[in-house]
Amino acid sequence: MALLEDGLKAVGIEEEKIPALAEKMEKYIAEIALCNSAFNLTNTSDHDELVTRHILDSLAAYVPIRDFLKEREAALAGVAGGGAEGVADATSSVTIGDIGSGGGLPGLPLAAAFPQYSFTLVERMSKRCGFLEKTAAALGLSNIAVLEQQAEFVPQKSFDLVTFRAFRPLDLKMAKKLLRLRKEGGILAAYKAKMENITAEMEGIKKLVPEYKVIELHVPGLEDSERNLVIV
Repeated sequence: MALLEDGLKAVGIEEEKIPALAEKMEKYIAEIALCNSAFNLTNTSDHDELVTRHILDSLAAYVPIRDFLKEREAALAGVAGGGAEGVADATSSVTIGDIGSGGGLPGLPLAAAFPQYSFTLVERMSKRCGFLEKTAAALGLSNIAVLEQQAEFVPQKSFDLVTFRAFRPLDLKMAKKLLRLRKEGGILAAYKAKMENITAEMEGIKKLVPEYKVIELHVPGLEDSERNLVIV
C-alpha cells in the first residue's frame, strides 16, 4: 500500500484523508483485477500499473478539481443566502458527471476523494454499470449514482462539473455532447495527454470552444508521460 499512499500524498490529498482513501482504492483495485477479464475495464490487471496509470492518474487533478468545487459551493451558498444551512445545501447540490465512465475512471476515485459531493457515473454498457454499482456498494460510497445511458440522452445542464477521461479525441461531435451537460457556470474537465495533440484537437473545435485552459498534471510514477487537464 506504500506505493498508493505515497502517490496520494504527492497529488495533494490531505494527509488525514490518505489512510481511508488508500484502503478504498485498494479494494477498488482488487475489484478491477477480479472482473477485468470479463468486463474489459482497463488495459491492465497488474496492481502497480493500476495504481499509477489509473488511480493516481485520475486523482492527479485532485487540487484543481477541489478548488473549482469549493468555488462552486461558495457561489451556490451565496445564492442560498449563506450561513451554515446554505453551505450545507450548496454542498449537497453540487453535482459531478463522469461521462463514459467505463470501469469508473476517473469518477469513482474522485467520488471517494470527495464524499461530500454527488457523482453520477454515466456508462452505456450494462455489464459495466453492474460492476460500478457493485463496487460503489462494496466501497461504501453512497454519493455515487450509476446511469446506464449514452451521453447524448442525458438531460441538458445536469452537472456542475463534467469529467471525461476516455482515450479518444475531443472532436466536434463529442464536445457538443459534453458541453450541453454543464449547468450555467459549470465546467468540462477533460483528461488528456500530449500538449501537441490537445492543440490540434482544440483547433478543430475552436468555433465551439474559442477559449480553454490547460493544467499540467504530475502523476507519480509516470513522470515520463505527459498528462494534462483541459478546462472548458
